[in-house]
Amino acid sequence: MLAVGEVARRAGVAVSALHFYEQQGLIAAERTAGNQRRYRRHVLRRISLILVAKRIGIPLSEVAEVLAGLPENRMPSKRDWDRISRRWHAHLAARRREIEQLEREITGCIGCGCLSLRRRRVLNPADVLARQGPGPNLLPAAGPDDPPAAAPAPADRTAGEGPRVAR
Repeated sequence: MLAVGEVARRAGVAVSALHFYEQQGLIAAERTAGNQRRYRRHVLRRISLILVAKRIGIPLSEVAEVLAGLPENRMPSKRDWDRISRRWHAHLAARRREIEQLEREITGCIGCGCLSLRRRRVLNPADVLARQGPGPNLLPAAGPDDPPAAAPAPADRTAGEGPRVAR
């Protein structure tokens, strides 16, 4: 069993991150008689998976779904990891398709050379997207782990402002 500080040091994260991951159900700790957290060594693998997923932009909610299939009270077996790997592969493939679609749209919009955006999907004639709220209304919705958007801008705009391009 490892103390919280040792896990934080070995994983390269703050103690507060461990507490957050525990609150989110991504890792589990046991308590000593003195109410101190102790982690099993295999939690380091879970944290590594969390950090890699975070680095490539996978929401913690997706990580939680994947980790839910791993045992919390013992080291995962090869069979456990194989099962999780197959499930994770589906998540990554879907994410890859979303990113490739976004890349095609952005490249087409910015890289076409016309600079007018007249032929592109992000054009927002008459500011019709303002009725849908702030942010990138034509792009995939943010995940539950993404930071909240800023306060909504007023939907009505004055006539002289011109069309708004979706961000």
